[in-house]
Amino acid sequence: MNDDRIKGQWKQLAGKLKAKWGKLTDDDLKIAEGNSEYLAGKIQERYGVAKDEAKRQIDEFDRTL
Repeated sequence: MNDDRIKGQWKQLAGKLKAKWGKLTDDDLKIAEGNSEYLAGKIQERYGVAKDEAKRQIDEFDRTL
């Protein structure tokens, strides 16, 4: 995930992230603000997946943008 690109479009992407990963809170997304490592950690925590799987999901999401 290109963190610079994500940071620039964060407000637009936050809604899409929330739609895909509904268990993420608004606070999670606010704190993440484009930080893919933090986001992967929160996906791991909320969904009980391995960190590698969370990163894979984020990468897949990024490719669909």
